[in-house]
Amino acid sequence: MKRILREPLLHFLLLGAAMFAASAFLSNGESGEPGRIVVSQGQLATMRESFSRTRQRLPTSEEWDGLIRARVREEVYYREALALGLDKDDSIIRRRLQQKMEFVSDDVVAQAQPTEADLNAYLQSHPDQFRVEPRFTFRHVYLSPERRGPNLSRDAAGLLVRLNQAGDPARVAVTGDALMLDASFNAAPFGEIAGQFGKEFAAQLDTLQPRLWHGPIKSAFGVHLVFISERLGGDLPALTDVRDQVRREWQEARRQEGSERFYQQLLKRYAVTIEQPPAEEPKKTAVLSQE
Repeated sequence: MKRILREPLLHFLLLGAAMFAASAFLSNGESGEPGRIVVSQGQLATMRESFSRTRQRLPTSEEWDGLIRARVREEVYYREALALGLDKDDSIIRRRLQQKMEFVSDDVVAQAQPTEADLNAYLQSHPDQFRVEPRFTFRHVYLSPERRGPNLSRDAAGLLVRLNQAGDPARVAVTGDALMLDASFNAAPFGEIAGQFGKEFAAQLDTLQPRLWHGPIKSAFGVHLVFISERLGGDLPALTDVRDQVRREWQEARRQEGSERFYQQLLKRYAVTIEQPPAEEPKKTAVLSQE
């Protein structure tokens, strides 16, 4: 019994029954006769509320009469369109009805609320979604391949030795070649560094030992010698720091899972046949006789 009560299809049927009952109540006895149209009190209240919410005021008498005429016109065209079968094989209508069914499924799943254990388990199993972006405080010396030419590797190696002998970047007087970027960055995020120097350069920063000069490291501009003073972040945060984000991601994951389970339950009611196109006959090559 517990397993049956947890079935999404049962939830959908119960919700559908409730929606049907609510619709019947709001229609206030609207007739199902083909030749009769009743604009119910519930529909009128919805129309008035929608107008007031949009315009921030009640409709005038003329506007109200126009709203009612528009509602009747809509119902007339709707019924005539159904009678003519215009809803059949219409991709827009089919897509809209599919969306409505998915909304019903989403409403059922949205009722579930995660526990602390659920959120923590989701955080631990999806670390890359919540990991804090690393930040780097570093200084670099740029060497231009165009200016250095074939001496680039030799110049980089010699300069690297001098820089490590000097140690602290504050004591380094070497500026390298000109580049329209700052020589030092303070707590710059990984994404910002990748945007300026390129992803390859940013990725290499994450592998370097701090408090030493390293290089040459390639960028979108050329090569660099780099000194990292500090690396911050890049670790998985505590649940208390990202609770709202984890909750949103958990709910979205549950929505997708619930939607798929709901669809699979419905799919069991159908036998699906995919017709294959007829096999094409081998093309015959015409042979022209030559005289």
